[in-house]
Amino acid sequence: MSSKKIGFWSVWALGVGGIVGGLFPALGVVIQIAHTGAPLAFAIAGTIALITTYAYAKLSVAHPCRGGTVTFLNQAFGSGLFSGTLNLLLWFSYVVMLSFYLQAFGSYGVSLFTESTQPIWKHLLISLAILGTTGLNLLTANHVGKSQIWIVSFKLGILILFITMGSSHIDISRLEPVSVLSLQSIFAGAMVIFLSYEGFELIANAAEDLVNPKRTLPRVYYSVIGFVIVLYVLIALVTLGAEPIEQILAAKDYALAEVAKPIMGQFGSVLITIAALFSTISASNATLYGSARFSSIIAQSRGFDSGSQINGIDQSSIGLSITSGITLIIANFFDISRISTMGSAGFLLIFAAVNLANARMYRYTKSKQWISLLGAGICLVALGMLIWFALQTDPQTVWVLVFMLGVAIGIEVIYYLSNKRQLHL
Repeated sequence: MSSKKIGFWSVWALGVGGIVGGLFPALGVVIQIAHTGAPLAFAIAGTIALITTYAYAKLSVAHPCRGGTVTFLNQAFGSGLFSGTLNLLLWFSYVVMLSFYLQAFGSYGVSLFTESTQPIWKHLLISLAILGTTGLNLLTANHVGKSQIWIVSFKLGILILFITMGSSHIDISRLEPVSVLSLQSIFAGAMVIFLSYEGFELIANAAEDLVNPKRTLPRVYYSVIGFVIVLYVLIALVTLGAEPIEQILAAKDYALAEVAKPIMGQFGSVLITIAALFSTISASNATLYGSARFSSIIAQSRGFDSGSQINGIDQSSIGLSITSGITLIIANFFDISRISTMGSAGFLLIFAAVNLANARMYRYTKSKQWISLLGAGICLVALGMLIWFALQTDPQTVWVLVFMLGVAIGIEVIYYLSNKRQLHL
């Protein structure tokens, strides 16, 4: 580990950069489900994330290490079937989130090409992006994220310019008031795009490199989520107010670039597209790096040597290759709404467990237990609502979720049986 410590703004940029990449694929999805209630849907999803940051802030201060969520779950529940299954589910959810980003990269990228060639270019761009980021991580893993603060500054600058210029183009008549009947679709939209807030979890991995983590970490967590909620809500308001909803939905895969045309002109639309490409590829890179490291962290928690090799190949490289291969399939062949639903469900379950972990260790982490119990309850209720919505609209997604959880449990059971260890929760 490097002895060089990092400050507030470097970690703030890491957190915001990890989250904002989710805006570009989520915007069209949430408008399709919640319509003019999209700003409220973003606010609801952000509030759930904000409550969960309390547990992350407390646990990160108590356990400042690169293991993040994996370490928190193992510390609270031990290295048993429960924590092992959740750790594997976390890795699956990161693969889904990576696919979510790459879908957006492909969708915004093809907007620069003629319509007749877009389907081919989309698959090509997605495949090149995952292969390129995999190669980058294999060759220069130590340099991943060095320019994060500059990339975040660039894309935030463009998004703030979009909000500033777009505020004068808002037609209030397009922003219909939210009715009681529309609340169901708003809550459903909030749960489906919950994945777009997930990136704050990356902050936990930087805890041990922070200057004065006890003071800095809580400030980073709360300010990152608070800023992103405001950013998402304002962008959704400008998007809905500037263009008729029918036109937005016609280009929902690259909605922000389409809406930028009447606001900022063709050049502005290209700027938004470039920001989307930078944002999603940098988020993909950071996510791939983090998820590939889970294999060695999980192996270490199971008593294996995390630096060991198989046939001369480092374990982290094997984990990276497996992650990339599965992502290549999901990103190319799954619908983005289905990807969002799968990932959001996985992270809602994980965040419920993290809240319970902090509630269980509240004396050690010096926390108010009721806050984390409330957070766990809200995450589980949100998960129930998401599953109910998926059963109504796309039952196959629910079976994919069941399959993900079943595979995670199955791998853990096989591990215990093959190593002749006692199976315990």
